[in-house]
Amino acid sequence: MHEPTDIPLPDLPDLLATAQVVALPMRNRFRGITAREALLLRGPEGWTEFSPFVEYDDAEAAAWLRAALDFGWARHEPAADSVPVNATVPAVRADDVPAVLARYAGCSTAKVKVAEPGTTLQDDVARVRAVRRTMGDDAAIRIDANTLWSLDEATRAIEALAPFRLQYAEQPVATVPDLAELRRRVAGLGVPIAADESVRKASDPLAVARAGAADVLVVKAQPLGGITAAGQIVAEAGLPCVVSSAIDTSVGIAMGAFLAASAAADGYACGLGTAAMFTGDVTAEPLLPSAGRIAVRRVDVAPDLLHRFAAAPDRRAWWLARLRRVHALVAADAAQSPEQGR
Repeated sequence: MHEPTDIPLPDLPDLLATAQVVALPMRNRFRGITAREALLLRGPEGWTEFSPFVEYDDAEAAAWLRAALDFGWARHEPAADSVPVNATVPAVRADDVPAVLARYAGCSTAKVKVAEPGTTLQDDVARVRAVRRTMGDDAAIRIDANTLWSLDEATRAIEALAPFRLQYAEQPVATVPDLAELRRRVAGLGVPIAADESVRKASDPLAVARAGAADVLVVKAQPLGGITAAGQIVAEAGLPCVVSSAIDTSVGIAMGAFLAASAAADGYACGLGTAAMFTGDVTAEPLLPSAGRIAVRRVDVAPDLLHRFAAAPDRRAWWLARLRRVHALVAADAAQSPEQGR
């Protein structure tokens, strides 16, 4: 991994001068949204991304800005030419599964969304069954509940889904104690437990590893402060790590790919094939899966695509105001502790 870099905080006017705000339409509703908004910046090392989800407060968004600065203002050399990625199956009807999987050329792993509000466990079983039927017996299937099950619901769901030979169940419950208890309950079913929100949204991202509450950690570059900071967490965790996207544009996916090339566990496909979830992107050469992999490289944005997918004026204003506020928070942190300003 990269050693920590001492990146001076760029002046706000310099950031605003290159800021581009886009809204990429999604093929299927995901996390309750149909378009993914992102703010792109150009640093001396290339384009970078600041795209905390809109419901996140400024304090949580500060790590995402640090990640953007780490990728755009620090030099990172790729540790591999490409990384394997999984297909991502939203909470679609079982009949729609083959069409979704067709977008992920050569992928032999699928991550399936479950526990979507408005759906049932029977819907989840049907969706996972359709994935297994479409991909075959040798495919790896992982599920992601995004903390939406209670402990008892998660226990019943994993019991129902275990016959499909899950690679792991990602963040089935919300808290570290419940993850630990669930892991104990399902130990005999052969379904490992993975932690995502308990890593990226926690004040102590290593707490889940110390508590023995997960078998696998899912790490995302932006929420964890960037390639450098996330790499340190991976190194200290002592658990297999899967690098995933935060439904980024190809600019943000590139950041994740650099992290995955040096930090992802062997045998686990990364969750970085998510450019396939959009009907368009900000680059003429999006990081789409090919032969089950994506390239590890920076991407250049295309002016015509920035124009085509530009966010509405009120949304651009909202993002620029957010950038101003979060920049002020990062500057205040840096003034108190130079280490935090990195």
